[in-house]
Amino acid sequence: MTASSALADRLGLPSGARAVILNADDFGMCHAANAAISGLLVRGRIDSATVMVPCAWSPEALAFAASRPDLDVGVHLVLTSEWRRYRWRPLTGASTLVDADGFFPADVATVEQHASEEDVAAEIAAQLQTALDAGVDVTHLDNHMGSVYGLLTGRDFLHPVFELAARQGLPFRLPREMEGADADPMLQAKLTEAAAVADAFGVEIVRDGFLAVLRAVPPGVTEIYLHPMADGEELRAAVDFAAAKRGYELRLLDDPLVQQTIAEEGLVRVGWRALRDLQRGDAR
Repeated sequence: MTASSALADRLGLPSGARAVILNADDFGMCHAANAAISGLLVRGRIDSATVMVPCAWSPEALAFAASRPDLDVGVHLVLTSEWRRYRWRPLTGASTLVDADGFFPADVATVEQHASEEDVAAEIAAQLQTALDAGVDVTHLDNHMGSVYGLLTGRDFLHPVFELAARQGLPFRLPREMEGADADPMLQAKLTEAAAVADAFGVEIVRDGFLAVLRAVPPGVTEIYLHPMADGEELRAAVDFAAAKRGYELRLLDDPLVQQTIAEEGLVRVGWRALRDLQRGDAR
């Protein structure tokens, strides 16, 4: 997700600066995620992370975030529960947000088709409030599996997300362009429409293959998000697939060549806190 270079200018970065936010999603999903992500944050390998508040291991992640207010930690708004063996439920228990077993649906299409906007608004507010009540200085919001964007059926939940973000003075991850969107005019039109609504609310945006991504970062502010986790027995018992990939992403972020490439490319590391403070300053 890349914002215009105007955002970099507003952050006080040099003209033409190529800024990057390295974010870890799924903090709090399991202990394997918490061990990996908290370590990466402390070592300065990533710039921020977002917590899945409804998950069983979120108290550990929230306690860590509350103890380290110097680190950027946001909330990963959750409306889906995708694994077969490890599931989580909405905090509000709203009937339109659960499947026949009482868990969040496994897929985004079901959310788009059956969730009520009122239930979504209450649930995402409860997830954010839980993090705030735990003492976390929440820096930003994003969304698990893209369940609020309306990209599958056209029915989105961006209005309650934007209202929550604007009310709390928090930036929200909103992709204004997607790779391959030119081949899907309807998808790009949806993103353009969503970006316009976000602007009206005053909400900011946000090994070889990975190195190529870093080298291709354009001027402006670009977020790159990954899902680093410790690949072991716990993770493999929880997820149906991608355990090895998540373990690889953990090793990747610690790889000296990644740090070297960031330095060689002159990329400027920024965090979501800087965007949040800019947004709140604009609101004042």
